[in-house]
Amino acid sequence: MRDAAIPTPRAGPGHGARLSINLSAIAENWRRLAAQAPQAACAAVVKADAYGCGLAAVAPVLRRAGCRTFFVAHLSEGLAARALLPEAEIYVLNGLVPGTGPAYAEANLRPVLGALDELADWAEVSQGTLPAALHVDTGMNRLGLSPAEALTLSGDPLLDRAGVALVMSHLVSAECPDEAVNARQIAAFAAIRAALPSIPGSLANSSGIHLGRKVHHDLLRPGYALFGGNPMPYRETNPMREVVRLEAPIAQIREIQPGETAGYNARWTAPAPRRLATLSLGYADGFPRMASNRGYALVAGVFCPIVGLISMDLIILDVTAVPEARRGTLATLIGDALDLDTVGRAAGTIGYEILTGLGSRYVRSYNGS
Repeated sequence: MRDAAIPTPRAGPGHGARLSINLSAIAENWRRLAAQAPQAACAAVVKADAYGCGLAAVAPVLRRAGCRTFFVAHLSEGLAARALLPEAEIYVLNGLVPGTGPAYAEANLRPVLGALDELADWAEVSQGTLPAALHVDTGMNRLGLSPAEALTLSGDPLLDRAGVALVMSHLVSAECPDEAVNARQIAAFAAIRAALPSIPGSLANSSGIHLGRKVHHDLLRPGYALFGGNPMPYRETNPMREVVRLEAPIAQIREIQPGETAGYNARWTAPAPRRLATLSLGYADGFPRMASNRGYALVAGVFCPIVGLISMDLIILDVTAVPEARRGTLATLIGDALDLDTVGRAAGTIGYEILTGLGSRYVRSYNGS
């Protein structure tokens, strides 16, 4: 049922495309992931406005499902999450920007410290009373202390002064279970845990959860899978429930002859008489232009190719195979057989980018609670 307490954000009724987000599916996905490692706690990564699904709608649903720990990317996201989740543990992933310590302290946010100078800065603010996480880079070469730096902290009172309540790392290729880098990271993190035995650990992201107990440690950190992304792309069946559905009614139908073109720069030419349908959404709505002449929509359950270049506000489909298609017939661009990962592959990208790029002009609706 529709949760009447959640307002539809940012969009009025004038846009034809409809984006629906199943909140009950998000809660169920969190419970499914948590059940993979009952000995560990399960957090939720809700950065990027809950992966484009809307933090204001998603965060309270996860809290009611039992989630007590949340991760965001930036201080601004942490402040927004704190307003929605007054009692939660909220970690901010992207490190401690100089001078922001007092803002973290005032909002009771936990910085994820990725360098020795960040650790020292936070110790001055915390004085052992405000928690933080310590990020160790075991293979990404992005953020975090090196393993050697982390090992030198064993027994160092600086950890207590900084209130380090969690040590974490991030897997490079968890969605590819046979990659050798996984074993190297698992071993490196185990060594760090052995050197810092009193501090809980976190290594498993959405895909890492499915690599087994050696990755689980004390706290799981799923993100993408909560929102319907497939954490095991090497398996045919996605274990997560669909969350996001994007549909648009056909705005216009036209018949064209062989040799006629469609869209800007005439990048598609009809090989035979074709029936084309125009949808009122485009790359300004977050649907990737790279899906031009590569992607599909479903009309009456039939895969209909996107033809011509996707423009700012419009997409053209070849609906020749659906003679019953009419003005007003719904086309599905995300949903059913066109899941996030399928749409991402067709656009030469990944489902994460499709999800986090969901546009602000759609009529949004939230189902479940």
